[in-house]
Amino acid sequence: MDSIEKLLDIMERLRDPDTGCPWDREQDFSTLAPYTVEEAYEVVDAIRRNDVEGIRDELGDLLLQVVFHSRVAEEAGAFTFDDVAEGIASKMLRRHPHVFGTDEEKDRGAVAGSWERIKADERAASEPADNSVLNGIAGALPSLKRAEKLGKRAASVGFDWPDRAGPMAKIEEELAELQGAMTEDSGDREREELGDLLFAVANLARHLRIDPEEALALANRKFECRFREMEEALRASGTDLATLDMETLEAHWQAVKSREKATAASGSR
Repeated sequence: MDSIEKLLDIMERLRDPDTGCPWDREQDFSTLAPYTVEEAYEVVDAIRRNDVEGIRDELGDLLLQVVFHSRVAEEAGAFTFDDVAEGIASKMLRRHPHVFGTDEEKDRGAVAGSWERIKADERAASEPADNSVLNGIAGALPSLKRAEKLGKRAASVGFDWPDRAGPMAKIEEELAELQGAMTEDSGDREREELGDLLFAVANLARHLRIDPEEALALANRKFECRFREMEEALRASGTDLATLDMETLEAHWQAVKSREKATAASGSR
């Protein structure tokens, strides 16, 4: 707690209208928002790289964003950091009755779906005007993650395929519709159909119990590693990638993949 108090004091001094930092004094919720998102992604990146020291540092940067937003709110008379901490503590107590509840609730243990039901009750209590099952899914989420959450929320009331064959068929359907839009050379319809295809892929990921963001991040890393290796090999031979045609580049790409598979096979022995 001493460390938290120290951090809160630092932020108060940074925001002091007379002696604080000019940049920090100028910030508000909207100007801080991009930094908050960036810091959250940097935490995730450190986790993906298994960089424990990096995780610690990036969590500190993310905590600073919480403290910063809380200070801005306190100055406006809205809420304080203590309110934020108390709010999330109370929420965790409510959402874990099998741990913090009555003896009967503890004996019952964790009940499947109870977390979502408790969240739904909270949403209904806080926003009675919007009783949609989709209420509360943040609009600022990355679109692929939001698609997954929309599908999951709809599935919670039975609007879902019984197994993975359903989303697989939907992907084939949406792919055919995209191909039809491409033959019409209609940019607006192509964009719409491509979106439908991506939404169907997100639903398949949900049925496979795979995080689509994580899956795409893995594909991104794999592509980047292979492309960089291809670049390095061609550069070492004195070849400029820009001078090669696609057929030649594809041959080099396949060579990189073959070396990767051979290395993986030798390492598994």
